Amino acid sequence: MPDVSLVSLWLPILLSALIVFVAAFVAWTVLPHHRSDWVGIPNDELLLNAIRSLNLGRGQYVFPYAATPEGRKQEGAEEKIKQGPMGMLIVSEPPNMTKSLIQYFIFCLGVSFMVGYVGYAAIDAGAEYLHVFRVLGTVAFLAYGAAEIPGAIWLGRTWSSVWKSVIDALVFGLLTGGVFGWLWP
Repeated sequence: MPDVSLVSLWLPILLSALIVFVAAFVAWTVLPHHRSDWVGIPNDELLLNAIRSLNLGRGQYVFPYAATPEGRKQEGAEEKIKQGPMGMLIVSEPPNMTKSLIQYFIFCLGVSFMVGYVGYAAIDAGAEYLHVFRVLGTVAFLAYGAAEIPGAIWLGRTWSSVWKSVIDALVFGLLTGGVFGWLWP
């Protein structure tokens, strides 16, 4: 069978990225399943005032901070950890939806490009729909979903929010695999 050129995959790369972008928008803005992923802090004004008084810049913070073996040996560090709470805090600017949507579309395009590259490297032209769907849908599912799980293991994300994101990733993988199977040269 003839080889597939990466250039010949431009349409499934672009279309699958666009379809996943729209599906993610629907999952996060229309469907209700992610609404319980985040909960509000009671009397959040106290916390907001404390954070403002620290003048923290954009970044990722952990408390109490004892990230190195030396840090854990400092006086009082173990006691702070035992007393709790422990937490992670992400400080950001107010959202710029246009910028975030553009960045997410570029991410979807990058995933679709890499899925296309795997297909280019591993699947012959004229391959059956089901074979292309199965292989490239699995690759897309892994790309969209596998990185979610360490968030619960290491970063304290709730397992329920992670599993919902993994289910979203399965849908994104099925959509991506379907587009590539449908438009495979």
